[in-house]
Amino acid sequence: MTRSDIGQTLALRLFAAESAIDAALIQTARLAAYLPEARAEAYLSAVTGQKAFEDTAQSVLALSEARGHIVRTHGRLAALARSLGLDVLAVGPVDKPEDEPPIGGGGTSGLICSKTPVSRRPEAC
Repeated sequence: MTRSDIGQTLALRLFAAESAIDAALIQTARLAAYLPEARAEAYLSAVTGQKAFEDTAQSVLALSEARGHIVRTHGRLAALARSLGLDVLAVGPVDKPEDEPPIGGGGTSGLICSKTPVSRRPEAC
């Protein structure tokens, strides 16, 4: 397996991890948002379920922190790839805040390369 192949596999797994954290954060935030509504609809006291509210809020916080860690991992792996001579490889939505103009159409998913040896799939370039 070449470094390019390894980089491609790492990029796919990184995108999967980022997506999983985002999905967990979305679902947990939806749960947190519904808890007060559910309590009110069930005509329960405001003190009912308070610990569940607090624990759910802590879960959102923990997932937010995990998201920050995986974003930093992404940056470190991108820097490592550059230092190894592996050019830009993107998986999933590719527009980054520093991309001016946007390069990926605002949410293209799939494997994309910048005409480099990173991808062996010519259709991805």
